[in-house]
Parts: sequence; structure tokens; C-alpha cells
Amino acid sequence: MDEKFLQSDSIASWGRVIRASHRVARPRFADELPGLITAGGDTPALPIGLRRSYGDSNLNPEGRVIDMTGLDRVIAFDRTTGVMRAEAGLSLSQALQLLVPAGWFLPTTPGTRFVTLGGAVANDVHGKNHHSAGSFGASVTRMKLLRTDGSAQELVPGDPMFHATIGGLGLTGLIEWVEFRAVPIPSAHLDAQDFEFGHVRDYFDLAAEAHTRAEHTMAWIDCLSGGARLGRGVLSAANWSSHGGLTPHREDPKLAMPVDAPGFTLNSMSVRAFNSVFHDLKRMRTGPYATHYEPFLYPLDKVAHWNRLYGRDGFYQYQCVLPPATARDGVIELLKVIAASGQASFLAVLKNFGAHPPAGLLSFPMEGATLALDFRNLGTRTLDLLADLDSIVLSANGRLYPAKDGRITPAMFEAGFPKLQDFRAYLDPGLSSAFWRRVSG
Repeated sequence: MDEKFLQSDSIASWGRVIRASHRVARPRFADELPGLITAGGDTPALPIGLRRSYGDSNLNPEGRVIDMTGLDRVIAFDRTTGVMRAEAGLSLSQALQLLVPAGWFLPTTPGTRFVTLGGAVANDVHGKNHHSAGSFGASVTRMKLLRTDGSAQELVPGDPMFHATIGGLGLTGLIEWVEFRAVPIPSAHLDAQDFEFGHVRDYFDLAAEAHTRAEHTMAWIDCLSGGARLGRGVLSAANWSSHGGLTPHREDPKLAMPVDAPGFTLNSMSVRAFNSVFHDLKRMRTGPYATHYEPFLYPLDKVAHWNRLYGRDGFYQYQCVLPPATARDGVIELLKVIAASGQASFLAVLKNFGAHPPAGLLSFPMEGATLALDFRNLGTRTLDLLADLDSIVLSANGRLYPAKDGRITPAMFEAGFPKLQDFRAYLDPGLSSAFWRRVSG
């Protein structure tokens, strides 16, 4: 056993459903990586970051993991062009601390800033501005990849391995550093406005109009309301403001969930009450408003360890995307099934993807509507509900997000990603994950 890999019971994904022991290496310098990636013989490895993926794509309990968070240095940053090169363990949060004061921002960002650059590439993350900017991979200009055969290569757009690595779930090699092009911003503030809709069918026309004038859009929906109020919600739209300074966010969360919440605190009644209060508060805010980017783009980051809210048994996140032809009817059907089940989800987000070509072979975004929901892990009851949702997504020609998944079947994964067979040619045979072993049959 390689002495650089130490046994650890602290490795878990954000959903906290799977608990397993791992052998972990935590390098601090890039010159340690070649020895780590080639070590282990027949024991597969997996590079990991801040582990904000919800399911098992960042777990490798039968092998080794290389924790990249110690490699978080900025290698170069051109304040004139906005091009930044940094080690793969640098978090988006850390990058923003340098970008924002210089008048730049991430080209796109997921709903948490606690994601590494390597993770952003490996999952080809998307944000509230996909309709206008595409996914993160579209902004990557170069990266360095190490393979378990000892080879190293710098990849640029157009290289087949580049597009396999974008969205490749860390399975094509270890990303040592990433170079990407940031976007200019006039301030760290947004001009925003909220729009109420009484039924989810009304969201689609509202979103189509908002996309013509807003760079960032997303909708919170009440997934427990049924009938005439099915999927009622609030669409938020925002553009960068010309007013305000260039002060970045506060690095540490303001609040924290200190312990696991008791299971009885999260049920259909408590979630229904939360949804009602949240909806009413949104309705009270009429007209445009100004906000710093942090509460708009990263609302959950204000609470450290918010995943403990779901209790010790953890939770599943379910995120799907449905193409335009089936999105409206498909989302309505999904919400009907969820509302009838009574299973609580107060983190329900609906937004649209634009018609951007995928940056990677396994990139999740495609043109259409994407719905993301959290479900407390109630065992078989929850898994049965998610299987019912799978049937709707399959019939609507949709797909699920591997970064959020913890139980997709091999058949559904293959049906959702038509370039899966092409991707297999670029796999590094010395790398694996719990997710990949599950979906590979």
C-alpha cells in the first residue's frame, strides 16, 4: 500500500447518502502529482475537489482518491484580458476574490462558489446565465491533464481529449491546472426583479420574455402545491449593475448548521409552511431592486453545512433537463407526481438552458428546461418516487445530471447521453468512481 494514501472515513459527497472508507492522498505541490497518479497498480484512483457533487461521482470507496484542494495557487492572471490560469484545486470562491476587485467575474457559475476549477471542468457546470453564456467549459482556453500511464498533455479546444475531459467526471485523467477567460463587470452588484406566476405553465412564457433582456434568470417553485396552483413560483431576473463598487463576497458563511437536524423536522407540513412564507415574502417585494452578487447567485452559501438539514440519512438531489418540445408538459407531469407523493422539497429550482453546443461529450446542458429538487432520503419510498420521475424524463427525451445523481440506472444514463460510446475511448483505465462502476453495468 502506498504510504502517501491514508485511510479516511471523512470522505462523503454533498448528499451524504453514501458513507464509505477511502484511501486519500492530499498533495500540496504539483510535483507530487505524477507519483500519485501512477501509484497503486491495479487499484483505481479518482481526483476529487470540494465534493459538492451530490451523489457518488466524486466517491471511489474501492480505490484511491487524490484530494486536489491543496493545489489552489493562481499561476497567472491578465487583468487586461481577464484570462486566468490556476491550479485545479483553486475554488471559484477564491478565484472571485481576485477577479472581482479587478472588474472581472466567472463566465458562468453554479449555485455554490465552493467548487474547484477542476470540478467545474469535470462536471461542465452551468449557471443562471446558460441561455446567454453556455456552460463553464465554453470559457476554458487550455488545461493540463496527467494520465495514469505517466503521460502529460496540454489540451486546447478542438483536441478530442479536451472535449472528453470537459464534463468527463474526472475519468479521463487528473487535471493539474485550468486556464479560462473571465468576463468584465462594471460592479459587483446586480439590478434584479422578481415576477410571480401562479401555475408552472405560466413560467415558460415568462422565462422566454425574461431571456431577451436578462443575463441571469432562475425560478423558485413550490413543488408541493397542486391543482390550480401547481408549481406556483417566482422568476428572478438580473443584469450587472453600473452602480456600486467592486467589493467581493465575504469568504466565510455567515451562518452554520452545527449538527444533523432530527428527521421529523423536515416533512411535508414544515416544507409547505416554508414554501408559503417564502412565496409571500417574494410577493411583497415589487419592482426592481439592487443586490450584491452573493445573495442572488449563491443563496445557500450563507449557511455552512446546510446539507445537515436533511438529517443523518442524507438526501438525493434530482436534476433533469427536458428539450423544448416536451419541457412544458414534462415539467407539469413531474410536479404532479411530486405533489401527489407528499415528499418534501423546499429547494426546487426551474430554469432554462440555451441552444449552445455542448462543450464536452458528456456535458449535461442541452436546450430546454432544467428542474432541480432535493428529497430527504426515506429509503425505498424516495427511490420509488425517483424511479417514477425517471419514466417521465425518459418519455420526454430528457436526461439527468451525473453531478447530482446517486442512483441512475445504466440504461437511463446511456439513453440520456448519445455520445457515451465515443467518450469511452478517452477513459483513463487507471481511474474510476462509484458512479462509473454503477452506470457501466
